[in-house]
Amino acid sequence: MTVLPDEGLSLASEFPDATHEQWQHLVEGVLRKSGKEVSGSAAEQALATALEDGLTARPLYTAEDGDSPENGYPGFAPYVRGSRPVGGWDVRQRHQLADPARTNAAILADLENGVTSLWLSVGGSALPVEALPQALEGVYLDLAPVVLDAGAETMAAARGLLELYERRSVPRDQARGNLGADPLGLGARTGATPLALDDPEGIAALAVRCHEEFPQMRALTVDALPYHEAGASTAQELGTSLATGVAYLRHLAAAGLDVEAACRQMEFRYAATADQFLTIAKLRAARLLWARVLEACGAPQAGAQRQHAVTSPVMMTRRDPYVNMLRTTIATLGAGVGGAHAVSVLPFDSEWGLPDAFARRIARNTSSVLLEESHLGRVADPAGGSWYVERLTSELADAAWRFFQELERAGGQRQALESGLLGERIAATWQARKKKLATRREPVTGVSEFPNLAEQPVHREPAPEGDTGGLPRVRRDEDYEALRSRSDAHLLATGSRPKVFLAALGPASAHTARVTFAANLFQAAGVEAVHDPVPVDAGTVAAAFTRSGAPCAVLCSSDTLYEEQAAAVAGALKSAGAQQVFLAGRPGEHEGVDAYVYAGCDAVSVLTSVLDRMGVAA
Repeated sequence: MTVLPDEGLSLASEFPDATHEQWQHLVEGVLRKSGKEVSGSAAEQALATALEDGLTARPLYTAEDGDSPENGYPGFAPYVRGSRPVGGWDVRQRHQLADPARTNAAILADLENGVTSLWLSVGGSALPVEALPQALEGVYLDLAPVVLDAGAETMAAARGLLELYERRSVPRDQARGNLGADPLGLGARTGATPLALDDPEGIAALAVRCHEEFPQMRALTVDALPYHEAGASTAQELGTSLATGVAYLRHLAAAGLDVEAACRQMEFRYAATADQFLTIAKLRAARLLWARVLEACGAPQAGAQRQHAVTSPVMMTRRDPYVNMLRTTIATLGAGVGGAHAVSVLPFDSEWGLPDAFARRIARNTSSVLLEESHLGRVADPAGGSWYVERLTSELADAAWRFFQELERAGGQRQALESGLLGERIAATWQARKKKLATRREPVTGVSEFPNLAEQPVHREPAPEGDTGGLPRVRRDEDYEALRSRSDAHLLATGSRPKVFLAALGPASAHTARVTFAANLFQAAGVEAVHDPVPVDAGTVAAAFTRSGAPCAVLCSSDTLYEEQAAAVAGALKSAGAQQVFLAGRPGEHEGVDAYVYAGCDAVSVLTSVLDRMGVAA
């Protein structure tokens, strides 16, 4: 046995240096096994993934794509590596209950179990403004920051909260939080003309008061969620936040605040999605972009962008909602690694209404596990230096800056909203994404992929109605949810779900993959897949189809067996009364086959037509 020396080792010193070309050669071999004959850079490009905003994720990044020396250190401009010198984040829980007593009980439970700040929905059908004192009874307001989300009642809620600090003798320099004024965001949600920011009694005056009397309190939220929830891409979300922030800077400057003081009055709110690398890059790029804005304003040292990340409402699903726990965990990881100051985890059942106690507990514990057990807060900017993250940050920042400039050329954020330009651009982006969702190029686990027809519905108390009249609120699952709802109504009316018969031809090795594919596809619309017995042939398929009670059938097998048996089996199915015969595979010429289902087909269109043909009410 060889005894290793005590001195340090260069563990890779004995291995020859590999080249990029050698790696590409290995990729060629992998692609060749899947039937693709490409070489060199074409082989690498074959594995690239097109992202929104014209970006591309390559399969490999090297030191040539690495970090820029201009990124510096956490806590220093341009703040790419973080706005603070250390990691970690504020655990911020959202509260939407209208009843002040119940709100108070939920708040105290949260604060006793890991939550460090509060996000309160106030006004409208949420908590009444005058109920703020009761809702915050027993809360140490000098320790727990309060963030308001009061929409059209922002000014009244802000005055009420500041008065509460005064009545409870909270030292003004210890009152922390955000009064949540965001007139442009409110305009985006409601379609109403935003309140003039320079109104003597408006938010500019509120910001000046916070600056002069409550130095730890912020008056404004630059909320990008209205645009994210309308279907904006990541670059569009960042660009709109920049345009909004610049609009607020201008108005606060007109009210007498310098750039540094105005910056301290703003907190930026972004969505964190289950695409962890994109979320990390988004928050890093946001800080870089805001630093660029401040540099252009002649105040490069005005301070870093303060960020509040919220797990994306768009990614949440109504079906198989427990999968949302996995999505929000990944999103929270991305937000934390990306350097967010505060993170709010939406409970897994939030799409069904007000979350129950279990869902709220899981939501707050998500951050607790990541901070206390995974130790994500120990290192500042742990993704810094990743060749992929650094390149993605840079490319995303460039795309967002271009969109920001487009909005500025249109007259700024307010003009872009009121003219309809912003809504049109976001709608076009969402339509392109809807196509990916419909074709399952963007899969949604538990919805478009691996749906569970046996799941029990979740019942929750209705949540307060959100603002309407402006930009739409979209969800990734919306088209499939409409299909599943039709199936549910059919089940309620008839006692059974709509069915499709899967005609599996040949041995398991020939049909299993396509049987699984077809069952998965049709179950996404709530259509029960029946395939008994397995397999069938032209002589047995008619009886099996009749027993199934299904009006439609799908042939499932290999291309070779299709050539041998498809026409005969399709004919037998038609003779047995099949209204429509599908074949699972690429379109071809098969006698008796009406349509084809395959990877990349428009699943929503196919499934809608199937339900229509079956007479399932819309």
